Amino acid sequence: MIKNNLIMARLKSQTFKGNKLKISILCLAITSVLVGCNGCNGNKQEAVATSSQPAVSSTNIGIWPKLNIAVKADADIEAKVAALLATMTLEQKVAQMIQPEIRDITVEDMRKYGFGSYLNGGGAFPNNDKHATPSDWVNLAEAMYQASIDDSLDGNRIPTMWGTDAVHGHNNVIGATLFPHNIALGATNNPELIEKIAAITATEVMVTGIDWVFAPTVAVVRDDRWGRTYEGYSEDPEIVREYSAAIVKGLQGAADKDFLGDKRVISTVKHFIGDGGTLGGDDQGNNVSSEQALLDIHGQGYVGSLTAGAQSVMASFNSWHGSKVHGNKYLLTDVLKGTMGFDGFVVGDWNGHGQVKGCSNESCAQAVNAGLDIFMVPTDAWQPLYENTIAQVNSGEISQTRIDDAVSRILRVKFRAGLFDKPSPVNRALSGETHLIGAIEHREVARQAVRESLVLLKNKGNVLPLSAKQNILVAGDGADNIGKQSGGWTITWQGTNNFNDDFPGGSSIYQGIEQKVKAQGGKVELNVDGHYKNKPDVAIVVFGEEPYAEGVGDIENLEYQQGVKQDLALLKRLKADGIKVVSLFISGRPLWVNAELNASDAFVAVWLPGSEGVAVADVLFSKENGELNYDFTGKLSYSWPASANQAQVNRFDENYQPLLPYGFGLNYGEPNVLTDDLNVITENTTASLASITLFESSVKSPWKMMISDSHTTSSMTSSIIENKALYLRTIDRDVQEDARRVLFNGSEKGLLAFTSSSTTDLSPYGKANSTLELTVRLTEKQNLAEQQAIYLAMLCGEQCQGKVNITKQLSLLAVNQWHTLNIDLNCFVKSGADLSNILSPFSLQTAAPLNIDFTNVYIRPGNLEQATISCQ
Repeated sequence: MIKNNLIMARLKSQTFKGNKLKISILCLAITSVLVGCNGCNGNKQEAVATSSQPAVSSTNIGIWPKLNIAVKADADIEAKVAALLATMTLEQKVAQMIQPEIRDITVEDMRKYGFGSYLNGGGAFPNNDKHATPSDWVNLAEAMYQASIDDSLDGNRIPTMWGTDAVHGHNNVIGATLFPHNIALGATNNPELIEKIAAITATEVMVTGIDWVFAPTVAVVRDDRWGRTYEGYSEDPEIVREYSAAIVKGLQGAADKDFLGDKRVISTVKHFIGDGGTLGGDDQGNNVSSEQALLDIHGQGYVGSLTAGAQSVMASFNSWHGSKVHGNKYLLTDVLKGTMGFDGFVVGDWNGHGQVKGCSNESCAQAVNAGLDIFMVPTDAWQPLYENTIAQVNSGEISQTRIDDAVSRILRVKFRAGLFDKPSPVNRALSGETHLIGAIEHREVARQAVRESLVLLKNKGNVLPLSAKQNILVAGDGADNIGKQSGGWTITWQGTNNFNDDFPGGSSIYQGIEQKVKAQGGKVELNVDGHYKNKPDVAIVVFGEEPYAEGVGDIENLEYQQGVKQDLALLKRLKADGIKVVSLFISGRPLWVNAELNASDAFVAVWLPGSEGVAVADVLFSKENGELNYDFTGKLSYSWPASANQAQVNRFDENYQPLLPYGFGLNYGEPNVLTDDLNVITENTTASLASITLFESSVKSPWKMMISDSHTTSSMTSSIIENKALYLRTIDRDVQEDARRVLFNGSEKGLLAFTSSSTTDLSPYGKANSTLELTVRLTEKQNLAEQQAIYLAMLCGEQCQGKVNITKQLSLLAVNQWHTLNIDLNCFVKSGADLSNILSPFSLQTAAPLNIDFTNVYIRPGNLEQATISCQ
């Protein structure tokens, strides 16, 4: 049983560093928190509703606060705005409201239309080059700026703005300092540190000539199944309010000091409003909170950030009681701009206007009328949207007054930011100062953030801190993997296809351990699979979630590695060898890891620490004389679940029964509170086998994607890889990079596979009428029946595989349409696969020319009725 008095004492005394803000303790009913707690159903504060829940029937504008915003109206700026607005044509005004993406416009488009702003989405780079240099970024900013003030075609000399998602550092740029994600920063309890991090981010962004950052995210997450959980600082709205003010000050500067000066950027508070409270944690779903809860829980980040002077707000994808926020006039205009007094501009999210009822990406008068000031319109939809918006103003569907209000807000922010007076991007104070990208002093702050964010959940027998004089084994696929430890929104949108070489100046968790151990004369061995030459004194195992971002990160429940317990098997094997095990868990949310906790002597939540993995070892190891380098100070910013289905656990729930409560975190020397017999049974593991996800937008852990021909084998280290036999690249089906295109050239046998260095036992699935399910599309008409066979295979070793010929099934598919295939697992068994010893559960093989796209690959138990190929 958890020691309740210890936890209560810690939580009651916990304070914020810097401002000593006491963390309130509400409804902390933990007297019944048992290690075997099962079936805890989580938060019941917000009503459960179906997707058909009607729109809110009444509103209460009086509950919303009138904010004392630090940035006041300036008569001189208002006069400039009015004077400039009076000279503008309708076409010029609408162009200010259009924000295209760098992959979809040219410099000549900017010269012709004079867009008010533009953006780079996640995974978009100058010249479409992932390894674009800071100079490449500055050069593109300069070219776009010069085109925007060139009035030869559009008669417009208004400077444009470049917006970017710098959400944990300047995370799109190779070599930038990457800080821990927000969930980790919430565990530091340090607003002063947050402001410092934001200021460093602003500096590195300004080096590349960019004016505007889409941060901070101020979501208060109510359901940890949401794939953006790690973007929220805390389940506590008070903490989010405090942090939001700090990061806005860090990005923009204080209103009475260096506001939007040469080292500052425009900030964007997002996503207004309720994105963290959707039913089921469904990204872009429906929030059915009461209006009071919308303010008290989901609105506090805006109270803090807008009061501090944030100049832009991003509308949210989600709905409130069935009404998409992008088209909700009450929220955007009456509440935000009216009562709360926000006088900056509202920008949309990625084609979010297209989700409003009656709208499309190309046309949405409803969003403008609701209060949206800037359309974020990537893809080639920007041109028809521009033309349709002009037509809607001319027809009276959108009023000229609303257009003038939107453009006035945009111009107001540009004047406040000094964009009319500053030099062009290449000539600004920090532009081209490339030594500031990933500067040592910036990385030192990131290391501090890592150290303060680590949360010690278990420390049986005070196994930590470690002496570096021991023989230490480092295992797990997260140990020497900077991409995995950095998570989503890291260089690429989903944070996938990144490898250590993509992080110059960064460090993995293993590299920090290696430095500590070798400096004190100990021995260290790295083996991902946990094999060793000499029995170690202790094993440090680094494992956890693969990177993901919005949409892709949504999950059904909180069980870690549901159906495929490779990491647990590794921990158990080491324990069985009599080795002490220290688990370092990489994740973007609390997950149900009772079994992994049981198999660990010590367990640390390291969250998503970013590029400075070396800092983890600063806390794990003691000095040579046994004194501490650093103590654990991080405290849970989210409650830790007691079951896989306790996705809504938070301390405001009257039935609050987490495994570990909000604010928990051991210091060195404190009594351990977790036993080794935590409950490991849930309805997810007892009722039936769960489906195994092999691929959804990316290959899922523990597998990696690789291709091979008769000469070479390559892992997917970028969005495009190829060898002599085949070519593989990311493509978009429903969302960005959620599918892959494979081109086999027919010159020799090629193979694409999902592989792991350790085997997985799939034999229970062979007995459960399971299928291998995948969704495919042929991109051109091909004479498949007349050429060499195309196989799907499961591999179980060099001389062990089961192959199924799918040539006939593919030949029957209509071209350029997605189709779902299901292959009976028994077909692989009958052709030689040993399901108890699978290294690769998916392998596509052929020596024939083949152009095929694929997405969404699963192993589905009880799915035999859907089989395309059956072997019963």
